Amino acid sequence: MLLKDKVAVVTGGSRGIGRGIVRELAKEGAHVAFTYLKSEGLAESLKKEIESEGRKVLVLQSDVKSLEGMKALVEEVKKSLGGLDIVVNNAGILKDKALMLMEEQDWEDVIATNLSGAFNLVRASIVTLMKQKSGAIINITSVAGIKGAARQVNYSASKAGIIGLTKSLAKEVAPYGVRVNAIAPGYIDTDMTAGLKDDFKKDILKAIPLGRFGTAEEVARVATFLASDAARYITGQVIFVDGGLAI
Repeated sequence: MLLKDKVAVVTGGSRGIGRGIVRELAKEGAHVAFTYLKSEGLAESLKKEIESEGRKVLVLQSDVKSLEGMKALVEEVKKSLGGLDIVVNNAGILKDKALMLMEEQDWEDVIATNLSGAFNLVRASIVTLMKQKSGAIINITSVAGIKGAARQVNYSASKAGIIGLTKSLAKEVAPYGVRVNAIAPGYIDTDMTAGLKDDFKKDILKAIPLGRFGTAEEVARVATFLASDAARYITGQVIFVDGGLAI
């Protein structure tokens, strides 16, 4: 097992990519805490699944937009699971609109959740990781943060900001043995993409060299690798899991 008895926290872990990451971390031996905001039923079913594999699991309803909430989360993880080794910033939202129609609140909500939310959790956890001189932080960005996407000015800006956060923090904490990397998924088969119109999906597939959407499990396996000692000489990187979309 790559992560035997490590302790991980994953934001937005009840659905989609986050759910895949929680499962994969647990499969590789980690004890996992994850947050959800609204999907209580999905969170409880995942908790039972992880417990059945013999792992400790902590489920908390928490909003990443609150720094104090993230500080409380980190303290609860350390108290309940005995430490903290892996931090995964996955929570994110979409509020897609053309810029000419985008309201200020559409901008602020996406930035607050996707970018400030990532800041809040790393700010809450970084002292713990630095003191123990070990740890891995994995930030989920997006191909949209590299290429941009029409009608996603807010989302693309938030995901580009995560890349800057990742690279800057990686330089800052490398002397303390803490690694910081990002994963940039392309189109992944989750409930976020399930609502896309068929014609739009066909156009997207034409732009993906591998000719298909990815799966949450494929993103999760990369996260598990980056969290493990197998990636101990990798920091400050953005790993694309996009079927070649960004080529």
